Amino acid sequence: MDNIIRIAVQKSGRLSDDSLSLIKECGIKFYNGTGKLKSTATNFPIEFLFLRDDDIPGYVADGVADIGIVGENEMVEKDKQVTVVKKLGFSKCRLSLAIPKSKHYQNLQDFQGASIATSYPKILQQFLDKNKIKADIHEISGSVEIAPSIGLADAICDIVSSGSTLMMNGLKEVEEIFKSEAVLISHQNLSTEKQDILERLLFRINAVQTGKNNKYLLLNAPNDSLQEIVSLIPGMKSPTILPLAEEGWSSVHAVVNEDRFWEVIENLRAAGAQGILVVPIEKMVI
Repeated sequence: MDNIIRIAVQKSGRLSDDSLSLIKECGIKFYNGTGKLKSTATNFPIEFLFLRDDDIPGYVADGVADIGIVGENEMVEKDKQVTVVKKLGFSKCRLSLAIPKSKHYQNLQDFQGASIATSYPKILQQFLDKNKIKADIHEISGSVEIAPSIGLADAICDIVSSGSTLMMNGLKEVEEIFKSEAVLISHQNLSTEKQDILERLLFRINAVQTGKNNKYLLLNAPNDSLQEIVSLIPGMKSPTILPLAEEGWSSVHAVVNEDRFWEVIENLRAAGAQGILVVPIEKMVI
């Protein structure tokens, strides 16, 4: 079916929630009731497969799914032949080495000859080889944090978000070895028709994410300070300037990136800007 694209999405968890939220913000309507493993959008040529996250790279590589949203850690660990289309910027986490809180830690050499439990043996082995560390890797799936307390391993290598799970299991994070976020991946040989649908989806994703990363700014500026105020606004293009009913004043409209927002606002106030309004942007096409 070249007139529809099939996307693999994690069936539950934070990555699933973030992925489906993004797709819905793209204006794509679908039903994903509890336990549902397959769904078709009603207003866009896309079909959903709800899968385990570690199965997604394989499904995409084999062409069962055309595209997928998966954690970068799973993509690298599975090492399947897929194409990274876009890093999505959400569901960020890190893969780290952790040891019991009671143990003193100096440096990576402490892992020389140690036994390490992990669900990510490939990424861990690459890190150890890079740092010339020889350790015994125990591959286990799930409940990695319990390994040191039951004597299975000296340390663990696992995904960390807040670090609270490590603390609850008497562990401390000592080395970050890999940073991960959600990525959009695709089969390496999409048909022209499916590639066109993917480009349409990317257009919507970019519009949503660009909107989230920017704010719409409206302010009143005295004309004698107008040039200075305009120079302080790092907009995409020249801001819109409209005369106000009150003589000697103008209204300035611009887009400001979220990362520089507070710095820009402070500078604008110091330059004489008044009545500053900040409005969220739902979508932004550039």
